[in-house]
Amino acid sequence: MTRMTPEPAVTPEPAVIPEAAGTAEPVAAGPAGNAVPSGPPWTLAAIDQALHASWAADTCSPDDVERAPWQPDNPAWGHCDITELVVNDLFGGDLIVGEVHDGAERAGHHWWNLLPSGLELDLTREQFRRGQSVGAARTVRRPPGPLPRRGAEYALLRKRLTEHLGPLPEPADGTPPHP
Repeated sequence: MTRMTPEPAVTPEPAVIPEAAGTAEPVAAGPAGNAVPSGPPWTLAAIDQALHASWAADTCSPDDVERAPWQPDNPAWGHCDITELVVNDLFGGDLIVGEVHDGAERAGHHWWNLLPSGLELDLTREQFRRGQSVGAARTVRRPPGPLPRRGAEYALLRKRLTEHLGPLPEPADGTPPHP
C-alpha cells in the first residue's frame, strides 16, 4: 500500500470573495490568488489547509493533552482520531490504527485512513516531532452509530471545516454528524 502524507500547509487560510466570474456562489482565493469555488470537489491541499485552520486546543484529544499541551505550532497534535473520521466521511474506506511508541514506552494510538483505492492517507502524521514511531498497524471498519467518545469534538471539527470547505457529506455510516 502507498502512504500519502501532504506537506504541512504554510499558506494562510483563503480569503472569501463574495462573487467571481459572474457566479453568485462564494469562492475562495487560492494560494496563488486565483478564484476557487467553495464546496466539492476539493483538492487534497484544500482539505489539508482547512484542517490546519480548524484544529485547536478545544478539539485536541484529552489523552494527548496529558502528554503535552496542544500548541498552534503543532496543530495536528491530538487530532488523528476525529480527523480520520472526517476524512472517512469525505472519501469512505476503512480506518487504520497503530501503536505509538516514544522510545521504548507505548504512548497511545494513531489513526489514519485506508481509501477505497487502497491508498493510505494520513493527514496528521506531522504531529510526531519528537521521534515517536508508529507500528503494529491494523485495518478496522468504522463502527456504526454515535461515537462513544469525542463526539462533541468531532462535530466541532466538522463545523469548522464547513466554514472553510462548504457543506460536507454526511458520515459514511449515515449517522448524523452531531452528537
